[in-house]
Amino acid sequence: MNEEKRTSGADADAVAAAFEKNRPRLKRMVELRLDRRIQKRVSSSDVLQDSYVELADMLGDYDASTDGPMYVWMRRIIGMQLTKVHEEHLGRESRDVTREISLQRGRMPQATSFALASRLIGKFTEAEQQFQRAERQVRLQEVLNGMAIEDREIIAMRNFEQMSNAEVAAVLQIREAEAGIRYLKALRKLQREVKQTPDLLDSSAGDQQ
Repeated sequence: MNEEKRTSGADADAVAAAFEKNRPRLKRMVELRLDRRIQKRVSSSDVLQDSYVELADMLGDYDASTDGPMYVWMRRIIGMQLTKVHEEHLGRESRDVTREISLQRGRMPQATSFALASRLIGKFTEAEQQFQRAERQVRLQEVLNGMAIEDREIIAMRNFEQMSNAEVAAVLQIREAEAGIRYLKALRKLQREVKQTPDLLDSSAGDQQ
């Protein structure tokens, strides 16, 4: 895709195509950060739909030389829209609870330990295993809460948003090689913590990407 500044109708079509192509990744990004208390009122699809209106309005402002890859640009706009949703439904409490992280030109809620834990824990199907799964998830949340926010974020971006090193580097404003090193360090930290708690993760969880 041409990463030059989008200003024409044809470029708008290209952005629409990019949005649809990346919708699964963008939806996971929202799901990782949407506060549980408002999920019955607002869905990840609602956030994406409203965000697309913002993307269309800001289309002329996109410039690859300063905004980076288009996915990163879309992600930033959607992250700011998600922050607005939290402020609308949670008020002043949203800033304290979500512990927002800084972006190049705004802020967005961090991936919650609950959302990360629920994706890392293997999905049990037997009814009698539900309590065991819930217990493991709580213990994993405690592990994640003990990690630095930056480490949790890079694990979320790489494993669940399936972002490349180049995209992560653009978000964090660092070199691509450093993004790869940070991810490996964060993953090793998580693995060390998990090993301290035997049988915390089943074999299927470690294979999730």
